[in-house]
Amino acid sequence: MSPPSCWGVFRERTHSPGRESDDTEILRLTGKMLEARGFDVSVKSHEELLDSRDAPPPSLFVMCEQLPSLRWLQACEATGPRVVNRPLAILNTYRERTLLRWKAAGVAFPRSRVVPTGRSAPKDLARGLRASSYPVWVKRADVHYLEAGDVTRASTPEAVEAALAGLAGRGISHAVLQTHVDGDLLKFYGIGSGARPGDTRSPFAPWFRYFYPGEHEVHGYPFDPRALADHARRAATALGLEVFGGDAIVTPRGPVILIDLNAWPSFALYRDEAAPEIASYLEDRFTSG
Repeated sequence: MSPPSCWGVFRERTHSPGRESDDTEILRLTGKMLEARGFDVSVKSHEELLDSRDAPPPSLFVMCEQLPSLRWLQACEATGPRVVNRPLAILNTYRERTLLRWKAAGVAFPRSRVVPTGRSAPKDLARGLRASSYPVWVKRADVHYLEAGDVTRASTPEAVEAALAGLAGRGISHAVLQTHVDGDLLKFYGIGSGARPGDTRSPFAPWFRYFYPGEHEVHGYPFDPRALADHARRAATALGLEVFGGDAIVTPRGPVILIDLNAWPSFALYRDEAAPEIASYLEDRFTSG
């Protein structure tokens, strides 16, 4: 009997600014762990995925994020293969879609507003903000940070206008104006939402880690790590993510506010620990009935 076959798909290099090596290594190491579990694994770039003339295998684990790759995966998924993360879940990490789903799910995140970047709208919007609203973050409304100007902290109406105009000049039609939240920045990684997808009767023990990034000052505001994990999993479930990472703020009074959530991060600080956990989760997903 031949071993079960699966493909791994790397993230596009343009979507891994400063993380190209880390993103490559977590996918490659996960593939090795799956091979140790009896899978026949092939890893591909997103270009190789789109150019492939081979029939897709029964299972795929993917980090790609661009629309052509996601459309290919959606068409593939419709014929039966299982994909983690699912292409729709990855699409839901596009910021504008994330905010809509988090609002519907009751996930705590900063006050945010989707705005157009072109024509006269930026001036009107920027000058309509109250002085108490500043600083604000101006973020492109689709994908996460790819290059300078995608995420800008603005402390004046003029800075907001400049950030929006910069996005418009690059062909980005919409942005998110997001209230700044003071507190300790946390980054986190997660695998699994607490139950096997589609099977609430058989819980999967989820894996979760968090850390303070070294480049930010830490005040040590207290928080409940279990509540952070629950909050992050609820946010991931709202998007349909199974392997995820993101950013959160622990405020001075204790509440944890989520800022961003990404599909399949680099797991850089926990790679050796995370890879076998991801492989175990994928084995469960790929072999369960």
